[in-house]
Amino acid sequence: MRILLLCHSFNSLSQRLFVELAADGHELSVELDISPAVSAEAVALFRPDIVLAPFLRRTIPEAIWRQVPCLIVHPGPIGDRGPQALDWAILEDVDSWGITVLQATGELDAGPVWGHCAFPMRAASKSSLYRNEVTEAAVIATRAALTAIRSGAAPVPVAQSRWRGPVPAAARAIDWQRDDTATVLRKIRSADSTPGVADQILGRHVRLYDAAPASFAGEPGEIVGHSGESIARATTDGAVWIGRLRDVSGPHNFKLPATRILADALDRVPEIAQGRARIRFELVDGIGYLHFDLRNGAMGAAACRDLLDAYRAALASPARVIVLMGGADFWSNGMDLNLIEAADSPAEESWANINAIDDLAEAVIRTTDRLVIAALQGNAGAGGVFLARAADEVWCRRGVVLSPHYKDMGNLYGSEFWTYLLPRRVGTAEAARIMSSRLPMGSAEAQRLGLIDLLLPGDRANFHSELHRQALALANAPDLAARLAEKGSRRAADEQAKPLAAYRAEELARMRTNFFGFDQSYHVARCNFVAKVPKSRTPATIARHRQIAKPARMAS
Repeated sequence: MRILLLCHSFNSLSQRLFVELAADGHELSVELDISPAVSAEAVALFRPDIVLAPFLRRTIPEAIWRQVPCLIVHPGPIGDRGPQALDWAILEDVDSWGITVLQATGELDAGPVWGHCAFPMRAASKSSLYRNEVTEAAVIATRAALTAIRSGAAPVPVAQSRWRGPVPAAARAIDWQRDDTATVLRKIRSADSTPGVADQILGRHVRLYDAAPASFAGEPGEIVGHSGESIARATTDGAVWIGRLRDVSGPHNFKLPATRILADALDRVPEIAQGRARIRFELVDGIGYLHFDLRNGAMGAAACRDLLDAYRAALASPARVIVLMGGADFWSNGMDLNLIEAADSPAEESWANINAIDDLAEAVIRTTDRLVIAALQGNAGAGGVFLARAADEVWCRRGVVLSPHYKDMGNLYGSEFWTYLLPRRVGTAEAARIMSSRLPMGSAEAQRLGLIDLLLPGDRANFHSELHRQALALANAPDLAARLAEKGSRRAADEQAKPLAAYRAEELARMRTNFFGFDQSYHVARCNFVAKVPKSRTPATIARHRQIAKPARMAS
């Protein structure tokens, strides 16, 4: 079928549906919801069989849904209606939730149902539930809907429904003198990543994000400690960690580490060294697992340096195999653009950040005395993909989406030794295609191309058990010593053919131009990304209905 994805932005759910439906053989194109007229033009150009809306913030125009069947992917069970369904589900602490794929009509979220899928809720933020349970259920429900349409079946009308509007601010307001830890967590998690919970801390008007339970207590409302980027604030029966704040009246009205925003007010607040460790190492049955659960997969310069220290400590352990785990929601997305945007000199901070990531990637590449596995349990993008590829093998959970390119961020050239790592895995021609196409890539396609080596189960429990089984088999294999010897010989041969320092210098020369040169595209794109400025047009790489064939002489 010809399917036009109409969405507010090409977010994680939209990308997952794009790669899954393309793998199913459908012909896909994407149009961002810039305006009703632009959406109508996209329908006229692409002539889709179906318009699929996985993420919209306004209704589809009647002129479109009367012309072509339009399917809405609603993050709620059958009969649920309204724009913040998942927010309400978290606030009300429901046990299960679901996804409904319904047909657009003149009444919002009230059309007949083509597909649905239920899932159990877990104690997590809205953004984490969205990237995992919601996305998995949406793929199942969307496939069911398309199958029903192709079979000639009729949709099922909804007998009863309930409309709930946006969550009022009062429903999420925290009363620190009365709310217990579970209540505070639900309120913050229901608003993460947007709009955040409005609050006051030490006289500042802020919004709260990235909450987790803490294991100590204090006077309710008091800031009782800080650890890394997080502060701990006491509730009536304990405390919660808060990792991100948005200072709505400050110079940077976007999310930043809580300790950065409150830095000048934390002098008398105790630092808790192991309070909320984003980076941790564990040794299990001789396998070393290095976890780095960094917010949204963003790796700032300091985080990269801390991770490099942790990696060196892991190398000093008796682990025969080291597994780089990343985080549950993201493995890595490369540089921390928010920290860069907040720096006195974004160009200098960009330079420090890319060099810090390169230091880490180089340490992984140069490890020859043991095997290193990158285990992707969450999505990876830009430099994060190539940091993973620096390992000997990349093992990936089914359903993970990779974005192995940089150019959407103002034509960044990229580093992390991608000019060394990518061509040797996929070939020069395929490497050029991947880097220029700017398209998301599903885990199955990545394995077929050679970007990843092993696919592991999609559900998290089986992923971890199978990961450990495979790592143990690798560590106990009789040919481990021979494999390490061959790895060392290959690294020495590669170094003689062209030193890593040469690859790095060439990449960083291009990156320096991106950061400090006359062309400000990167700085504009980064600023717009951090400020969440809606795009003014759909990129031609995903809006295939708008692509114009290039002259033959420019095909290369």
